[in-house]
Amino acid sequence: MTMQAHLESLEKKHVALEEQLHAALASPSIDDHQITELKRRKLRIKDEMERLKTRH
Repeated sequence: MTMQAHLESLEKKHVALEEQLHAALASPSIDDHQITELKRRKLRIKDEMERLKTRH
């Protein structure tokens, strides 16, 4: 996988997590732990994208 393809894959995952997070925040049945986990996963992906962008 090229770096560009990997970056695009990460961006898609980031968008999907953003959508999941918005849905979770709108749902009263989702607990804080699940929301926190979604935020952590989203942040990890964002950090990875930034590392790839700054490396090249």
